[in-house]
Amino acid sequence: MLIDWCDTLHFELRPDGCISREDLGDSLPEDDLVVRAARALQQFSATSLGAHIGIEKRIPTQAGMGGGSSDAASTLLALNRLWQLHLGLDKLQSIGLSLGADVPFFLGGHNAWVTGIGEKMLPVALPQARFVVLKPVQGLPTGRIFSDPLLKRDTEPAILSGFAADAFGFGRNDLQTVAERLCPEIEQALSWLNASGLSGRMTGSGSAVFARTLHDIDTSLASVPFQLRMCNNLPVHPLQGWAV
Repeated sequence: MLIDWCDTLHFELRPDGCISREDLGDSLPEDDLVVRAARALQQFSATSLGAHIGIEKRIPTQAGMGGGSSDAASTLLALNRLWQLHLGLDKLQSIGLSLGADVPFFLGGHNAWVTGIGEKMLPVALPQARFVVLKPVQGLPTGRIFSDPLLKRDTEPAILSGFAADAFGFGRNDLQTVAERLCPEIEQALSWLNASGLSGRMTGSGSAVFARTLHDIDTSLASVPFQLRMCNNLPVHPLQGWAV
């Protein structure tokens, strides 16, 4: 699901072929997904052009919210235009999948039912909704979750008809049990949401949690050390249609 909590990326053409990055907010690892996406597109297209990329980071890292994947997708779309490569969406999604399972979803530009390893997407329409997101101080690297020996790996496939009947309450997150053991703050954040009369769930691999709400929550009420943010879902990605 797409939401309106996002980073901002700035791109400048470099004719020397170099890829450089400037952190305009929180610092990021030197070889993050944005840099890897730019270099992957360079290699695929054999272009001699480069780019300077400025990143205003707002989405928390290690939150399970797909911030890095979204930025990688935006980088592929933006540089495809800046370098005038004219690559189609299918080729960009193939490059994106090599970077991470979530990247093709953000390239698709719409809410979707995603299966396989991220390459099979069926667009879905979602009703407009408002959400509260809590991010504990501790983050969780995705790789740490998926490499845990106690992770459940035999879940039966979900059925789309069940999702259509209850889009925001459907299913469960098999990563949550492992994530709560590695990061006890997740359970604390969920308890805070439940005490507020909300049905909390974990985002992706965590450590952020969220709940649908019909009203805004006063951030001063968050008496626990969590980052709190109100968000809306989006019908389409702002860059939807940048590649066909």
